[in-house]
Amino acid sequence: MRRLPGLVSIFALTMTASIATVSAETIVVSMKGPGAGNPFWAAVEAGAKAMGAERGVDVIVLAPPTESDVASQISQIEDQLAKGIDGLVLAPTDPTALAPVVNEAIADGVPVVFIDTIGSNAGVTFIGTDNQAGAALASEFICNGVPSGSDVAILTGIVTQSTGKARADGSREGLTACGMNIVAEQTGEWDRAKGLNVMENIITGNPNIVAVFASNDNMALGAAEALKSAGVLDDVLLVGFDANPDAADSILAGEMTATIAQNPVNMGRFGVESVLKLAAGETLDPVIDTGTVLVTSDNAADFQ
Repeated sequence: MRRLPGLVSIFALTMTASIATVSAETIVVSMKGPGAGNPFWAAVEAGAKAMGAERGVDVIVLAPPTESDVASQISQIEDQLAKGIDGLVLAPTDPTALAPVVNEAIADGVPVVFIDTIGSNAGVTFIGTDNQAGAALASEFICNGVPSGSDVAILTGIVTQSTGKARADGSREGLTACGMNIVAEQTGEWDRAKGLNVMENIITGNPNIVAVFASNDNMALGAAEALKSAGVLDDVLLVGFDANPDAADSILAGEMTATIAQNPVNMGRFGVESVLKLAAGETLDPVIDTGTVLVTSDNAADFQ
């Protein structure tokens, strides 16, 4: 009987050690670009982390140094799969290049959803914006703001990504349908500095331009700098996409004219929630649309 306390202590220590080995589920959110310096991805990260906290799971947010660094994103995901994770929320830099690692995750029993950009793997749910519809909304605004036949330009993102292609297609179709003269369609690769440089070149070759659609706000803000330096900012209707806080400030300052709002917070939230549903044996719709809205000076304060 005198040995009982020792046995109880050993049992208690064993149970404590067993409990310690049981950790929370780990969900990896792999974004196309870093949140630092990009309010869109910062909002995706915030939404994912918030849902993780609500559901009691560990959320690891990763991103390559730039949105064009496909190899880094693949390497990051492979490292996490090797460690063992319980879900993958992915915004692919290049859907085709990322397809093998997605297949690897699925083969390992890891539930996967795409956010922001549609992947090329069949049967994987996409959570994000109808980017073509959003770009068409931007085109409609431009068509209503300048005369038919006017010279206009499009700054595209990375068109190998579904997001970039859909926004380019939607804007081109909308502007063409209302009779605009698209004098330039060039990529700024989602980057503000590149958007500035491309816009400078477009202005030089097309002095009569009266409207620009930039496929994200970073490029639109760069374009605004170029137009301002050229002394023509007040003469050009400039529309972006994302409705990040910097764009809202620019609109209220009378520089950018409008932008298209997404809901990046919900992309992060729904992404984490969705892989947890898949892990629990639930099914998802093929597409979960987070919606778009036109942002002008009338409602830009809501997006600051």
